[in-house]
Amino acid sequence: MSIPLISLFSLLILSFYLPQNHAFSKSITKEEMGIKQRQNLTHLHFYFHDYFKGPNQSAFRIAQAPNTDKTPSGFGALVMIDDPLKEGPENDSKTIGYAQGMYGFADQKQQGILMVMNLVFIEGQYNGSTISVLGRNEVMSKVREMGVVGGSGVFRFATGYAQAKTITMLDKFGASVVEYDVYVQH
Repeated sequence: MSIPLISLFSLLILSFYLPQNHAFSKSITKEEMGIKQRQNLTHLHFYFHDYFKGPNQSAFRIAQAPNTDKTPSGFGALVMIDDPLKEGPENDSKTIGYAQGMYGFADQKQQGILMVMNLVFIEGQYNGSTISVLGRNEVMSKVREMGVVGGSGVFRFATGYAQAKTITMLDKFGASVVEYDVYVQH
């Protein structure tokens, strides 16, 4: 059985009008996404309160390796956090957001932890926006630096870095308080 010539001709013409692009990606312009050509550079300063014990505990060990407690660095421990970000180092300072994520003790010799967290803001012009931080945090160093790898809301397409400086380790409230300076382009 043969297909009439007119049908073949119709199929050929129709094939030119059907979309042929099956790619999973395409290039778009910044304007299509509503992104300004000029980026902002913002400096944020706050205090991370990591309550590892006490009534306001916000950091919980959720896993560990069989020999974690025998290592000098806590290697293999994994801690989930929902730590308050505050305006000041004081326990009763105003909460401006939360550090939500986890950190894992990833160095066998010293306390070098892998930080994976979102800084979730609940105050002011950044309310509802987040900054994603990822990097090595060598706890015993005076100042540590981690990368800003993204964000949402006001901080969509964010890049930059965060510097952390420990103020206290396990204070009378069960918290380690860390001063953060975050420099973010968005």
